[in-house]
Amino acid sequence: MMLKDFRKRFVISMILTIPILLLSPLIQESLGLTFLDFQGSLFILFLLSSIVYFYGGYPFLKGLKDEVLEKSLGMMTLIAVAITVAYFYSSAVIFGLEGTIFFWELATLIDIMLVGHWIEMRSVIGASKALEELVKLLPAEAHRIDDAGEIEVVSVSDLEIDDRILVKPGERIPVDGEIVEGETTIDESMITGESVPVNKSPGDEVIGGSINGERSIKVVTTKTGSDTYLSQVIEMVREAQESKSRSQTLANRAAFLLTIISLSVGSITLLSWLTIGPGIQFAIERAVTVMVITCPHALGLAVPLVVAVSTSISAQNGLLIRNRTAFEKSRNIDAIIFDKTGTLTEGRFSVTGVVPFKDYSKDMILRYSASLESESEHPIAQGIVRSATEKELDLFSVEGFEAITGKGAKGTVDGHTILAASPNYMAESHSIPADSKIDDLAGKGHTIIYVSIDSALVGAIALADTIREESRKAIRRLQDSGIECMMLTGDNEKVASWVASELGLDQYYAEILPHEKAEKVKAIQKEGLIVAMVGDGVNDAPSLAQADVGIAIGAGTDVAVETADIILVNNNPLDAASIITFSEATYSKMVQNLFWATGYNAIAIPLAAGILFPFGILLSPAIGAILMSLSTVIVAINAKTLSVDSK
Repeated sequence: MMLKDFRKRFVISMILTIPILLLSPLIQESLGLTFLDFQGSLFILFLLSSIVYFYGGYPFLKGLKDEVLEKSLGMMTLIAVAITVAYFYSSAVIFGLEGTIFFWELATLIDIMLVGHWIEMRSVIGASKALEELVKLLPAEAHRIDDAGEIEVVSVSDLEIDDRILVKPGERIPVDGEIVEGETTIDESMITGESVPVNKSPGDEVIGGSINGERSIKVVTTKTGSDTYLSQVIEMVREAQESKSRSQTLANRAAFLLTIISLSVGSITLLSWLTIGPGIQFAIERAVTVMVITCPHALGLAVPLVVAVSTSISAQNGLLIRNRTAFEKSRNIDAIIFDKTGTLTEGRFSVTGVVPFKDYSKDMILRYSASLESESEHPIAQGIVRSATEKELDLFSVEGFEAITGKGAKGTVDGHTILAASPNYMAESHSIPADSKIDDLAGKGHTIIYVSIDSALVGAIALADTIREESRKAIRRLQDSGIECMMLTGDNEKVASWVASELGLDQYYAEILPHEKAEKVKAIQKEGLIVAMVGDGVNDAPSLAQADVGIAIGAGTDVAVETADIILVNNNPLDAASIITFSEATYSKMVQNLFWATGYNAIAIPLAAGILFPFGILLSPAIGAILMSLSTVIVAINAKTLSVDSK
């Protein structure tokens, strides 16, 4: 809505600016358009300029009020002061005061500032939809079981504590509760970050928003509405977004200084000429000229043009910038925190080792296991199948497949009875030999699956969430730049320790829930560090919102993407390091543009104030306009020279 409003105000103001320019005495004299100087032309000029001032200038006048109330003077204040002084002084001239009419200056300044803000808003996606995406994780309806045992479909909002509900395979659990009947595995990865589906049986708690596995379960609700875990996560994201640092951007800081200069020098100019002569009209004209030209047209385009160019370049390189203030801050990052699952790792299981016991080779054990698991949709089963496929092993057909909930699977493969199961389940029927290789893999948090063929234990398969090769390069590059690299994960201590060791991380925190992740980020910030967070899941949303710079892996959940300030489209952690380099280049270009946009003030303001008036040198509005136009052209050309390799 804001984008459309700025565009509408710009279009209408731009249309009205054309007759304002043609009716302005200064423009008529410069272009020889004296035939447009007719009876009542100045009154028409006043009316058109009034419309542009009040309608086109409204966002800046409102911004002035907001900045004054917030005690944070910036760009809006500078623009509002310049157009207000120009409007009321020019109006006074129209109705009898001797002086120069600045209506053309007012109109063009409003046009350029409106288009500058529009460019910036259009280039950078503004509003976050994170809360909407979080709400979508909860189903709208639930299967409630009444006292007669009948199932009725009701709205989730109608559920009450102690209601019994049925959750079918593959469905999202609607509310927090406790299982009272049935066994299943539940995928809580999007909520907690735990990479392996969790086995659940009667008496175990379940979290609303997590996904039920292969069997139906009956759950009694323990929390509803705002008391549910996911609702609390939503509230945490909202609070973090509201409290997130609202530090001024570079353009606002420059605007603040120019506002102080404008008001100070304008006042000094007025008082000085009132004291020494040559009259009140001359003093007012000089003061007004100073205050109007202090807000150069180029300032409205200096940063927006760089933002537009940098947004385009970054998108071409797989970086989507959603929050410019956070992007500017990226160049000063002291510590970067990574989520594990799906960020530093691929978020899917792969076979990390096959340990044969007797008679069968590694490939044959993997081939039989993969053939059996091809009938299962469990993430671990899919990891075994994927690894066999990557090794180009031909799979056998399966007969009599049976999934053993939370324990494994069995079936007939190529005439042999195959069982692939967890260590505890396999130990119930087999004597498991000691093996240092398996102990080492298990000690690193790898998931171990034992395999038996025709009741004989033949070996074990180890699986783990594979570390991205790009993660190793990213960590090295960031640490070489003096940035501390950390990891926050909901996964268990063994897995976290192994990943941290493999990547050489400076610190890691394991078994961390979403609200604890945000608290960890906040604690690190309290140490005085500027913190970036990189994640991809629902469990990362609060910490992404809390961090100074939130970075989402593009293939992650919509919640993470909508909460983040920057999105890595290519799912490459190495791009997190590129953000810092490109942020430095972009910031440098902004500084250059602000210099060109405001640098002429060093000459223009003293001349406008009349410092060389005793020598017959006085800056006329026409010369001021030429200088401002020149700085605007330079700013536009300089913005276009930005590149990924800019320094």
